[in-house]
Amino acid sequence: MKRNLFIALLFTAAAGIASAQAGAPSTDVLGAHLNYGRGCAACHAPHSGAYGNGAAKTADPNSGAIALWGEDVAALYGQTIKTGVSEHGSYTEVLPGSLDTTRPDTAGVLMCLSCHDGNLATGAMMANKVYETLPSTYGTFNDVPTLLGNDKSSSNNYANDHPVGLTAIMGCGGPYDWDCTIDGSGNVKMTGAKSAQFVQNYGFFVSPAKYNNQPVVMCTTCHNQHLMNVVNVVDSKTDSKGNVTLISGLPEGPYATMFFLRGPYNPASGTAGSNQTAQFCRQCHGGESNEMNNGTAGTTF
Repeated sequence: MKRNLFIALLFTAAAGIASAQAGAPSTDVLGAHLNYGRGCAACHAPHSGAYGNGAAKTADPNSGAIALWGEDVAALYGQTIKTGVSEHGSYTEVLPGSLDTTRPDTAGVLMCLSCHDGNLATGAMMANKVYETLPSTYGTFNDVPTLLGNDKSSSNNYANDHPVGLTAIMGCGGPYDWDCTIDGSGNVKMTGAKSAQFVQNYGFFVSPAKYNNQPVVMCTTCHNQHLMNVVNVVDSKTDSKGNVTLISGLPEGPYATMFFLRGPYNPASGTAGSNQTAQFCRQCHGGESNEMNNGTAGTTF
């Protein structure tokens, strides 16, 4: 009798975990990046870069030279942007002066801003209104903007945006950080006792870039521009040398997300005490995690 009850409880727990997963999304995974039906070619022009898209406002001999990029980026070349302040200080990003293949902020910041900047690079088919239907957990007094530097707070304001760029370096071991380590190539290793426990409880889905053998935060660290509403969770990955890295202790499968974020993130969860959105932020902000503060809470979806 006790054995049958135990088995029943196991099935109930498994069903609860499975219900937290998203299943197949009913809308196209590109979401807002379908670009009003234009599709992939709005960003990746098959021919001639921004010229091929009719979007070349400034002469640029390298237009489209990286990822067949079809938006005009010339207005952003060499621009200095002072982004937000964190516990580690303030940050200044000087954007590349060309489509430079050696700098991670070319694809990780510059190209993103060619559509998502309303101050220096204007007019790239953006409506400055979030595409997704926001849950009731958000406010309703204004439209949520999508253009940096033109978010209706004040013009040329990037100080209220998350730090990104070559100076936004991730750290380990400090008072606000995980007990992780950074190897000689700039890879973040979540192998400390508490960081490893967090990976089991949620995961490490973010994708820091590497510059001068240090991990740095780009727009693409947190966002996967090709998947708006779903993230496929796997437990580990194996690199070309056969090294296995644990990604997450969650059951494998598709999970709901929003805003093109790389990990499970569902502020519309109806589960009492859901902390999955906080868990996403804690991937980098270990000082605010349960594990680093000796809490025993895992992830509630």
